[in-house]
Amino acid sequence: MGRILGIDYGDSRIGLAISDQNQKIAFPFKTVKNKDENWIIKFFNSLILEKEIDYFVLGLPIGMNGKDTMQTVKVRAFAQRLETLKLPIYLQDERLTSVSAKKSLIKENIKTGHMKEKIDERAASILLQQFIDYTKNFNDSIK
Repeated sequence: MGRILGIDYGDSRIGLAISDQNQKIAFPFKTVKNKDENWIIKFFNSLILEKEIDYFVLGLPIGMNGKDTMQTVKVRAFAQRLETLKLPIYLQDERLTSVSAKKSLIKENIKTGHMKEKIDERAASILLQQFIDYTKNFNDSIK
């Protein structure tokens, strides 16, 4: 069993989280600059091999009213580009993950003003853990 890569896609930065090999716990991993499409796809391709990624969980920024936003459209377009890597992609509602990430960092006395990368990584970790917990609970309920 490989790992799951959680992705918090943004226009300037992409926050990443990674699961353990048992796919039970999400960890903040890193933040990369969203340079250009070709670089990002090459980066993810090398990450798949290096970290033995089984699939992606991509945060989907749905508006608080439940409707798509301009960023939702961008994330769906990014998901289409990720499809070229031939791994499954699951979309996970990421509403309020950045807010939760920032609050959790503040509770740990980590300054967030100039540490936006930490917020992105933590947000990716939160959305990945939500996905892991949901799928585990769902699978347990159908057994």
